Amino acid sequence: MITMLQAAAQQPQGAGWTFWVMIGAMILIMWLFMWRPESKRRKQMQEFIANLKKGDKIITAGGIHGTVKEVKENTLLIEVDSNVTLRIEKNMVVADPSAQAAQK
Repeated sequence: MITMLQAAAQQPQGAGWTFWVMIGAMILIMWLFMWRPESKRRKQMQEFIANLKKGDKIITAGGIHGTVKEVKENTLLIEVDSNVTLRIEKNMVVADPSAQAAQK
């Protein structure tokens, strides 16, 4: 009876390395499916904003669709309707409608 209790109290040998392998696999999976695509998307969006020019169509964070009329260092002048223009911050641009149409 005492030997069975002693055997039950001992941990199996080699169980420590499987824990670290599982942790490493979970980190790898998170990197592949979450962090990597997000950083790729963020990099593409920064490139899109840096390359905006007159005539490009955009969507703002507020959902306003417009056409770029003027590009300055930190701001854009967009036309949302005939003779209706808005000045917005560049970082408020969230989408390129032509890219969204191509994905569908």
